[in-house]
Amino acid sequence: MIYKPYGYLSQFVNNGPKKNSKKLLGELGNFPKGIMAIGRLDEKSEGLLLLTTDGKVSNHIRSNKVEKEYYAQVDGIITDEAIEMLKKGVEIGFDGKKYMTQPCEVKLLSPAPTLPERGRKIRDERHGPTSWVSITLREGKFRQVRKMTSAVGFPTLRLVRVRIGELLLGEMEIGEVKIIDL
Repeated sequence: MIYKPYGYLSQFVNNGPKKNSKKLLGELGNFPKGIMAIGRLDEKSEGLLLLTTDGKVSNHIRSNKVEKEYYAQVDGIITDEAIEMLKKGVEIGFDGKKYMTQPCEVKLLSPAPTLPERGRKIRDERHGPTSWVSITLREGKFRQVRKMTSAVGFPTLRLVRVRIGELLLGEMEIGEVKIIDL
């Protein structure tokens, strides 16, 4: 498991057009050949990411059988109404089509969680208040949490995956790698 930092792609090889300007996970350690990330966190997201060389483990964790919990810092003070909408499911765009998200667990985090300082500063209180929510899903569409919070009027400013199944980010530092047995 690794604490993926903000600004890194969740991959080890980049064949894209901007391949020389992107940071890859392989820069964070000496990883075995054939290792891959289980699922993804976009470049602007951070947090718990599992790595494996076992495709069966990857398929199981990416399935809807395993919960993934995210802490999202959102723009503004999120309302109870918005939290209820998120819990029931909201319509987001995915692959050019409308998609209704599955019901999920959502709760306000107060006080804000204690997380390591992000590499790139997020705006401060001078730009208005923010709040934190925990969102626990069993699905994972492209940028789903960000799209969900925007759909209810509270865009995500910072997104951190803190749990996959029973595995917790806990006290890990940004960029830290831990070897675990699954």
